[in-house]
Amino acid sequence: MSKAISQVPFAVNEPVNSYAPGTPEVKSLIAQYKKMWAEKIEIPMIINGKEVRTEDKVQLQSPQDHAHDFGFYHRGTMQHVDDAINAALAAKKQWNELGWEHRAAIFLKAADLLAGPYRDVINAATMIGQSKNVHQAEIDAACEFIDFLRFNVEFMTEMYSEQPVSDAGIWNRVEYRPLEGFCFAVTPFNFTAISGNLPTCMAMLGNVVVWKPSDKQVYSAKVIMDVLTEAGLPAGVINMIFTDGKETAEKVLAHRDFAGLHFTGSTKVFQGMWKMIGDNIHNYRTYPRIVGETGGKDFVIAHPSANVEAVATALVRGAFEYQGQKCSAASRAYIPQSLWADVKKVMETQINSIKIGSPEDPSNFVNAVIDKNSFEKCKGYIDRANSSNEANVIIGGTCDDAKGWFVHPTVIETTNPQYESMVEEIFGPILSVYVYEDSKWAETLELVDSSSPYSLTGSVFAQDRYAINEAFKALENASGNFYINDKPTGAVVGQQPFGGGRASGTNDKAGSKMNLLRWTSVRSVKETFVSPKDYKYPYLG
Repeated sequence: MSKAISQVPFAVNEPVNSYAPGTPEVKSLIAQYKKMWAEKIEIPMIINGKEVRTEDKVQLQSPQDHAHDFGFYHRGTMQHVDDAINAALAAKKQWNELGWEHRAAIFLKAADLLAGPYRDVINAATMIGQSKNVHQAEIDAACEFIDFLRFNVEFMTEMYSEQPVSDAGIWNRVEYRPLEGFCFAVTPFNFTAISGNLPTCMAMLGNVVVWKPSDKQVYSAKVIMDVLTEAGLPAGVINMIFTDGKETAEKVLAHRDFAGLHFTGSTKVFQGMWKMIGDNIHNYRTYPRIVGETGGKDFVIAHPSANVEAVATALVRGAFEYQGQKCSAASRAYIPQSLWADVKKVMETQINSIKIGSPEDPSNFVNAVIDKNSFEKCKGYIDRANSSNEANVIIGGTCDDAKGWFVHPTVIETTNPQYESMVEEIFGPILSVYVYEDSKWAETLELVDSSSPYSLTGSVFAQDRYAINEAFKALENASGNFYINDKPTGAVVGQQPFGGGRASGTNDKAGSKMNLLRWTSVRSVKETFVSPKDYKYPYLG
């Protein structure tokens, strides 16, 4: 490993465009959005580098206008899953034998393509298919995905350069091999960057991948494959399929050569897949690696010493950016009685100023939730709160599905810290607040820790450093990403490695070297230059 190569500063966070009114970048992006909105797109699967079409065509719908038909994707069968597995295994030998620097160059080129000619394209696809506004699309589809690609190359070179010490006459070294078999990436709708990172980080280490993106994210998934193809990714290394989730999992996880699962999605689905792997453990060539990031019921707790405006702003941004559909979104808040009236007042003022509508208008802060099921789930929580004797909708609560799946930012105040919206994952623009007595700070910390099976993100707001330290220790297992005087969303690659424990996943920290190590199988090599010629040690005389 050349130190000169390993020290090249690939790992620099991609600058975020402001998209301020009137700027060239916002004009360019909105023009691209309108162009792509007017097109009829056809999205095939990609297996062994070839476009695969079927007779089962599924119409694409945009969350902000569910009547708008902007094309279709081709849904596959279990034969296509077999084809994808076979293509991956056929590509494995040549991909493994390619030098690491050549693999790295492909993904660095992909990052440059995304930063340049594909930036508006991937952002616009994310806006159309996943209903993200210009800022949310920019920080996700462009910047975070670019960061994943560049930082992972940097982490890979660092990892490869880490070698054991050697005594005189001996050379010890370790070889970071890919896993033996193929890997399976299952990705969610809510982050284009996650959808791109899960298959590419495994492939970067020499693995071959079957990738199943969410059927709500196929548009930006197509752009990802277009970019990787243009960057020079060989056929069969990553195979993108659109197939039934349960049947696909059953087939993939029963295969003898299945070697690893990289998953982001629901806790229930991940637990089901883990069980399938356990049931098939005697069939595998090797013990599969299992990495998953799942649900969250993310908290904000404010101490009586907290700054009112900071708390209110963190709640509005943390709960309602991207319609609360971030796994890290602020979903439950614990506010002291002494601050609540003022926090509520600031939140009301801010929320009442929020514009809601299509991403085509860059001034819209809140857009549509992803689909009808999400809309109806959110509406159900709001309706039940309105009729409950222990909860009340105090801000928002409007749901409008006439054109798109729009749920207005909603705040529920409850007198019961175990009320359903305080403890259940919702994945929508609904924030639940429990007001506690100032004197019960310690008891409330315990409540925060014990109220949810999840442990993804959380925030504490306080000016009192002793209170911050108390929360830091009391909540050490309540979140994998802990924020002090900041909202619990917006982890940046290379700055805040992301992941949680408990029911939130395996906490393998995407965007870090820790995650990449999971996709390698290390071989230790000891070479002795002059071998002993007699069995006798000195102690034998």
